[in-house]
Amino acid sequence: MLFIIFSFYACGETPVPKPRGYFRIDLPEKEYVHFNDTGIRQHEYLPLTFEYPAYGEIAYEPDNMEQGWFNINIPVYNARIYLTYKPVQGDLASLIEQTYRMNVKNHITRADAINEELIYNTDKRVFGILYDLKGNTATAVQFFVTDSINHFLRGSLYFSSEPNPDSLAPVIDFFRQDIAHMIETLKWE
Repeated sequence: MLFIIFSFYACGETPVPKPRGYFRIDLPEKEYVHFNDTGIRQHEYLPLTFEYPAYGEIAYEPDNMEQGWFNINIPVYNARIYLTYKPVQGDLASLIEQTYRMNVKNHITRADAINEELIYNTDKRVFGILYDLKGNTATAVQFFVTDSINHFLRGSLYFSSEPNPDSLAPVIDFFRQDIAHMIETLKWE
């Protein structure tokens, strides 16, 4: 009798642990606000306009920081798009090299892959590269754009959390679209 009872239990499915899951992330509808710097910070004016996500907030770095540094904070997702504007003063090659060193070279050992998308808009004179860094990197999306003569803008997307490409993937893709929209609507003044 015991043999028959144990044989019913022995033929059941072997318990398998469930894979680790992540919280569902609800993303807002795409909506954009026009950025036109009106010199919020004294003695500084950024000669560019673009559209940025309505769920983001423009924030300038403290006054002791370098001019041209500002961010788009997205507090709901603990995300920040760091932006740096520099006037080109015959140093375009140096600015591009500095961006490469800061953004790509520092992450190349941790990234599984770095994809580059060329930005080339002759009508608006916006040229540059949009980088997608795959893997366990501190930032997943970076870019620089320039008009090749007077203006240079670089940006990086960061999260205030431990990098985990699996759980952050939907949010990274979502904000990458916002960054692409910013670049598409960018106009130099």
